Amino acid sequence: MESQLYNLNIERAVLSSIIFDAKIFEEVETKIKAKDFYLPFHKYLFGAMVELFKEEKPIDEEFLRTKLITQNHFDELAMIDIISSNAISNTMAYVDEIKKYANKRAMITLATTIKKVTIEDNMESSEIMNLVEKKLYEITQESTTDDFRNAKEISLSMLSDINRLKALGNSKLIGTDTGFRNLNDMTSGFGKGDLVIIAARPAMGKTGLVLNMALKALGRGEGVAFFSLEMPAEQLMLRMLSAKTSIPLQSLRVGNMIDSQWTQLSNAVNEMSHQKLFVEDGGYATIHHVRSKLRKLKSHNPDITMAIIDYLQLMSGDGSGVGRQQEVSDISRGLKQLARELQMPIIALSQLNRGVESRDNKRPMLSDLRESGAIEQDADIILFVYRDDVYREAMEKQKEMKGKADGKEYKSDYVKKEVEETELIIGKQRNGPTGTVNLMFHKAYTRFVDAPIGGAREIIYENMDTSDHATIDLPIPF
Repeated sequence: MESQLYNLNIERAVLSSIIFDAKIFEEVETKIKAKDFYLPFHKYLFGAMVELFKEEKPIDEEFLRTKLITQNHFDELAMIDIISSNAISNTMAYVDEIKKYANKRAMITLATTIKKVTIEDNMESSEIMNLVEKKLYEITQESTTDDFRNAKEISLSMLSDINRLKALGNSKLIGTDTGFRNLNDMTSGFGKGDLVIIAARPAMGKTGLVLNMALKALGRGEGVAFFSLEMPAEQLMLRMLSAKTSIPLQSLRVGNMIDSQWTQLSNAVNEMSHQKLFVEDGGYATIHHVRSKLRKLKSHNPDITMAIIDYLQLMSGDGSGVGRQQEVSDISRGLKQLARELQMPIIALSQLNRGVESRDNKRPMLSDLRESGAIEQDADIILFVYRDDVYREAMEKQKEMKGKADGKEYKSDYVKKEVEETELIIGKQRNGPTGTVNLMFHKAYTRFVDAPIGGAREIIYENMDTSDHATIDLPIPF
């Protein structure tokens, strides 16, 4: 039985190969970690190699011996066994075997954990399933989230990020590109692990905006996961193709196009068919469903950079009968945790209360979010889509209908626009300013574009130091 869980000869062969040719260590270290070795001394030895590599010191017998003696982990006989191992030519094949054995041991540990939480801890089945999926994802991704991170590791990671950002010069983009220059200027992009809420009243282009974001991400060669709870995938694709080709959406729906547009559409469809768009349009989703599907998709497609959910209020609870407000709270908290786990932004569309319609100023506020308490607390960024022309057109129609009802003729001077000004209101940003970003909406193509330069306005900094530190040199990582 145990012979199926480890092979000490393979472990010795890999460690020996590194000692005799340290140049291969960097490639080996991308595939396995110290914890993947079975014999404790082998774990210590590989860990010492990692430390020497970070310290830019030779990974040889003498330095390893000194390091392990200092740590009180040196074993002379075990070291001799490694040094005397036969040389191997295809080291990475042996590395893969070590990883396979490590995964088997991890699965046995998981099976023991499942038995414990099921029988001894009497955990709920939904919680057990979530635990299993999370652990399986960690195994496949070589996650180390179970361990505490010490201050030195955190500090080095932070300084590395700061130095990387400093090297970018004047670039304001830190996270995932939103697809809009003005929005990038205000947010520096959507951060890894961010929960982004985009909310609007009906007819504002709620869905169209995120499809534009997805389309631009796909154009950069990135992957996008889309949970569509409101419309089938074919309708989403139609909107994206309209935005991409500048062929009116209505023309695409009925196939009313001239020859050049058919050619343009054919080319666009061919291009889209090769991009990394994944749509789940079953129309039903719980937080457990989304978590399970997205973990699996991300593990097989690591280049997915964002996930979109259309929309949050259509997600269902787990049937526990705790009430809708608590269900939404569980959903928003679950999405935030999932975004952090997968290290990618999750963008969730959300509805607004009808109360906004009763105000003279119909620009949305945080209090207009349906079930706003939990959503407002969990979200890192909350964006509101507002088009004033939607309300102006509706108001003119009401006046016209009232005039007819009163037997009076009402002549409106309102002219429908093909391109409407749109305000993207940043109602909350955990790590940046709030304010308004101006976009333009091309109605026929359901396409949003940046407003002319200077479109960002009403920037509000909340307890932020905005002084210029450009001349300050950052410390060198120790």
